[in-house]
Amino acid sequence: MEEKKHDIIIVHSARYKTEYTRKYRNRSVWEEPNKNHIYSFIPGTIIDVHVKVGEKLKEGDSLLILEAMKMHNNVQMPFDGKIVKVNVEPGQKVPKKYLMLEIKPL
Repeated sequence: MEEKKHDIIIVHSARYKTEYTRKYRNRSVWEEPNKNHIYSFIPGTIIDVHVKVGEKLKEGDSLLILEAMKMHNNVQMPFDGKIVKVNVEPGQKVPKKYLMLEIKPL
C-alpha cells in the first residue's frame, strides 16, 4: 500500500496535516499588479486613443475609449503621470488583461 504524503499548513502557530486538491496546486499564483501598467479589464475594441508618448496628464484625464458589450468605457489616468508607451490603436481588438498603456508617476 502506497503511503500518502501530507502537506503541512500552519494556522495561528498550530501545524496541521492536510492534502491539497489538484485544482489548488495548479492555481495561478497571485501577483501584486504593476501600478504603472493599464490593462484591459474586459475584451473589447479600442475606439479612440486620447494620448501620445511623453504626454503629461493629471489624475482623471481620459486615456482611451474601450468598447465592450456595446458600451463605451472611458479609461482614465489613475494618478498624475507621464505616458511611457502606447500599445494600442483605434480599431484594435484586445483580450482581457491586455497591456494597453505604460505610465510613470510624476
